[in-house]
Amino acid sequence: MELLSGDDLEGFRAATRAWLEANCPAAMRTPARSADDDVWGGRAAVFPSDDARVWLERMGARGFTAPTWPREYGGAGLTAEQARVLDEELRSLGCRAALKSFGVWMLGPVLLQYGTEAQKLAFLPPTARGELRWCQGYSEPAAGSDLASLQTRAVLDGDAYVVDGQKVWTSHADKADWMFCLVRTDPAAPKHEGISFLLIDMRSPGVSTRPIRLISGASPFCEAFFDGVRVPAAQLVGRVNGGWAVAKALLEHERALISRMRDAAFGEDESLESIAKRYLGTVDGALADPVLRDRIAQASMDSLCNSLTLRRSAEGARSGRPPGAETSMFKLYGTELNKRRLELIVEIEGFRGVGVEGSEFSADELASTRAWLRSRANSIEGGSSEIQLNIIARRVLGLPE
Repeated sequence: MELLSGDDLEGFRAATRAWLEANCPAAMRTPARSADDDVWGGRAAVFPSDDARVWLERMGARGFTAPTWPREYGGAGLTAEQARVLDEELRSLGCRAALKSFGVWMLGPVLLQYGTEAQKLAFLPPTARGELRWCQGYSEPAAGSDLASLQTRAVLDGDAYVVDGQKVWTSHADKADWMFCLVRTDPAAPKHEGISFLLIDMRSPGVSTRPIRLISGASPFCEAFFDGVRVPAAQLVGRVNGGWAVAKALLEHERALISRMRDAAFGEDESLESIAKRYLGTVDGALADPVLRDRIAQASMDSLCNSLTLRRSAEGARSGRPPGAETSMFKLYGTELNKRRLELIVEIEGFRGVGVEGSEFSADELASTRAWLRSRANSIEGGSSEIQLNIIARRVLGLPE
């Protein structure tokens, strides 16, 4: 079925809906039960079911995992309007995401902007098909919010860079095939000017990873170590010592992603009102505590406003406007919304909201406790809230240093 001929958006919608109805397995039209249902792809991909594998294969072959990427790079070549229609039809049918991918969400956009033609052809199509799984090598033990202080070294030796150093808080590094990584290529240059952006095969000799366990239980975070790792110079993205520009562009995509993912999670979760009625009961169909009613109403309105603002920004991105400093606003506000929501849930659940193990607690109660504990890191990951406030002050409000 040809979906992309003509300019008739409603015809495109009808053809897209027909294709989705014919190709999305019924099991993939139900909500995911847990993170175990997510598909991240990769060389050693683990699928929760055969239907999940089929769904990824079909979406990847159609280019719908990266719909606006050019077809030659594994996308569907859709316009911004067509991509919006595809998203609406996926939501209408309740289709699960066929693929979750840092490569699609973060690396792809900057490779399209900064990568060579050879890099685009080598990495983008298999990433869009879910054949390569990526992780992000940015933070280091002494370079978190002050990322430009990173010390992982890359020294040119012939046609390769030799990389030595350590990264930390690297999500899924132990499962990833490749890492997009910031390295210092000129120690004598000012810290923002001596950084380069490398693509590193995680199977390379000298690469090792170690998972990090958090207070909330098992986590996706890892430490990654590089001991004399040789990386072909052809895997440098952008110019030597010009990696900070690439890094900033990618961080804007990451912050937009974090905001969208939290917004999606709010939409999937049980409402605060429903949770409160279940635990605290009602009087004439309403919660008895007027202060709690007000707090829940305020949180719900704030979440709706955030969702509408994110949607407006997404429409701009689909029309070709890259994300900018406003992503810091989204990330900061999304962080506070998530923390407030989870604080409210734990407060509503009372003593049942602070259990971390034991059969006396339900699975939902244990999950909400762990999510509440995990939310404390929201104000650090993806750039701390303090850093976001600085960006907002300088780049959005134009305040003096």
